[in-house]
Amino acid sequence: MKPITKRLSLIGLLLTNPSINPAFAAEDTKIKVSDVIVSADFRPSTAAETPVSLTEIDAETIESRGAQHLEEVLNLAPNVNVSSGASRGQYYQIRGIGERSQFNAPLNPSVGLVIDGIDFSRTGGAATLFDIESVEVLRGPQGTKFGTNGLAGTITMRSKEPTKDFNMHVETGFAEYNTRNLGIAAGGTIVEDKLLGRASLYTHKSDGYMDNKFLGKDDTQDQDELTFRGKLKLLATDDLTIDANYMHLNINNGYDAFTLDNSRNSFSDQPGKDKQKTNAVGVKANWQASDAVIIQTEATALNSDIVYSYDADWGFPGQFAAGLFPYAATERFERERDNYSFELRALSDKSGRIFGDTTDWTIGLFHLNQDEAFLYTSDFIPAPLDGDYDTNNTAIYGQLDTHFTDKLTFITGLRVERFHADYGDNNAINIRTNDTMVGGKLGLNYQANKDHLLYTTLSRGYKSGGVNNGTTLAANQREFDTEYNITLESGIKSTWLNERLTTTLALFYTDRRDAQVKNSIAVGPRFIDFTGNASNATHKGAEATMDWFITDKVRLLGSLGLLDASFDNHAVQGVSYNGRQVAHAPDYTYSLGAELYPTSAWTIRANVEGKDAFYFSDSHNAQSSRYDIVNASADYRHNKNWKVSVWARNLFDKDYATRGFFFGNNPANGYVNETYTQLAEPRVAGMTVTYDY
Repeated sequence: MKPITKRLSLIGLLLTNPSINPAFAAEDTKIKVSDVIVSADFRPSTAAETPVSLTEIDAETIESRGAQHLEEVLNLAPNVNVSSGASRGQYYQIRGIGERSQFNAPLNPSVGLVIDGIDFSRTGGAATLFDIESVEVLRGPQGTKFGTNGLAGTITMRSKEPTKDFNMHVETGFAEYNTRNLGIAAGGTIVEDKLLGRASLYTHKSDGYMDNKFLGKDDTQDQDELTFRGKLKLLATDDLTIDANYMHLNINNGYDAFTLDNSRNSFSDQPGKDKQKTNAVGVKANWQASDAVIIQTEATALNSDIVYSYDADWGFPGQFAAGLFPYAATERFERERDNYSFELRALSDKSGRIFGDTTDWTIGLFHLNQDEAFLYTSDFIPAPLDGDYDTNNTAIYGQLDTHFTDKLTFITGLRVERFHADYGDNNAINIRTNDTMVGGKLGLNYQANKDHLLYTTLSRGYKSGGVNNGTTLAANQREFDTEYNITLESGIKSTWLNERLTTTLALFYTDRRDAQVKNSIAVGPRFIDFTGNASNATHKGAEATMDWFITDKVRLLGSLGLLDASFDNHAVQGVSYNGRQVAHAPDYTYSLGAELYPTSAWTIRANVEGKDAFYFSDSHNAQSSRYDIVNASADYRHNKNWKVSVWARNLFDKDYATRGFFFGNNPANGYVNETYTQLAEPRVAGMTVTYDY
């Protein structure tokens, strides 16, 4: 790679920062909390310099707990929760805002999921973790940068970048429940001084954590996941880089999660599936057009074929024939999703500042087309529901970072987004909607010195309206409107003790208007689901984190989230929920852990994480239990190439729920409404062996 001899511009920072491009990494033996480049704003900056409440989860943390999917690391982020209702936790809530499931109706996500620049917000099962460099959880509205999918926050995942020198990572592991993994990643120079590349292939298989007593199987909730990633980096000129990435997913998981006694012993005769085949590609370019302006473009395309099905009665034919069940039913949801996006952005460099050389500027244009063809087949309906939901989002946005002094910066951001949607199905329901949405932020940052950043942000987030397609709904329940929120956040990010200790603290207050709330009404064994706007809510709380190298051999890490999220105005079937806690919004979440380095070869980790009880739904009062779980691992390194890790998640085998319903499904008690839950993974212990070259 040619040395950069010109002034270090933004494009130079993107190329030479080791957190973004390890080709330029140099060994640093100083013990301190590392600087991590994050993508929370338009310009690259470290987490400590970014005025937003965020959590960064690095590759070492992912590997230390044998994590395969995003759901297995999100407890490290305060005020974040996960809803399952599938083979994996695929639905995310930040500060009490977010979807919990999807059935036949189209989904409008409140929490964005972006993997290597590609929007996976409707497809959380894609969040596999092999060869992922970092996971960033951004809390609070991200309206200026991410638009309608950033109402509550955004989760971004970034895979490892190609490097100049050849490197290879081989990983294999095994664990309880017949779990086994095998993966390889390699990268390096393809064309000297011009082209770098990296590719990875990984397969993960497990029998899952359910026993089906009727079928005599222990793999009806199995996991069978294959992930391929490929990246190319073209150093076209000293001023132009082009990055291309490709992702292929083939997920063929089972779904057999609910039982009448809330155990791990199923009696279903037709267990379901949670499958997807996805191909996604992204191409982006960074061009230093002049010393004043940088031009960035990015285009992405995604195709996903998804199947989600389940045994709706949880029983078997003998029970039905004997009259123990009044129905025997399965439900199946098939979706084909096609997403296409294009973004064009211009940013000022130092010599391009305006208003007397005080203000950096960003301006951009974004377009996203999402088309979802769906087929819903159920024994509860007389004929399949076949339809299509097509949406187009076009946005212009801009941001000014005005430096009043070297320490004080004023940020103004604005995004105007035009939303258009067409819905049609074979029940002759045709809906066309249009809306213009406006979001953005005002922020004031004060860098008191190199160790302390204070910030205050007033932001407006939005999420586009949508469609309900239940056949029993009234005409005025077919559509719901855009949701807006206003969030005031203040925080401080600090380093102490010669950079051995970092701390963050954020306080926030969110006012939600026309909140999109899903109502689920049980009618016998069935549910009537629809989303409405007849709700306002207030979300307020705090987030704090700590990362402290107490000595060269002891590191302490912790996070705490406090949340008071309650309805100001919400009712279901005449029952008022005013003042009640919003669903999947526990009052507290926390994580506290330690890392010990007794020798240069050994690393020992342990942490405890947990959360308070929370309501499963906004239309009934069934709750989870509060829980605390312990994770631990020990790593042994040999010759800088080999590493053996022994790890355990949920070490003491705590049962806790990630999804819950409240309805009557048990003939033994006359179908009285009861709480039914899906359990999270039990204790899973295993070993991972890696080789790095």
